[in-house]
Amino acid sequence: MADLDSSEHHALAVSVQEQNGTAVIGLSGDLDMTSVIQARATIDAALAAGPARVVLDASGLQYMDSSGIALLVLVTQNAREVQVRNPAPIVRQLIDRADRTQRNIAHH
Repeated sequence: MADLDSSEHHALAVSVQEQNGTAVIGLSGDLDMTSVIQARATIDAALAAGPARVVLDASGLQYMDSSGIALLVLVTQNAREVQVRNPAPIVRQLIDRADRTQRNIAHH
């Protein structure tokens, strides 16, 4: 199997912390069609606990494609309040475009 150049694809890491009824989900690396299944499994488990609020910490997210946007939309449909924290400029642009139809994705 050929080695992948690490500058081309950054493995996704997902972490979850509970902070006073808020699920803080950290995402770092690339959120794309090859990693969205891993992210969804972790996020689904966090949502199953019924948090009042979900914060997606995207400060380490280096890339996101339409699969990531679809995941954000899914999260907004299954949580009362969702915030995306510290998205990179490219991620912010994707969220802004998606936000034209989904008004409940906030980013800071």
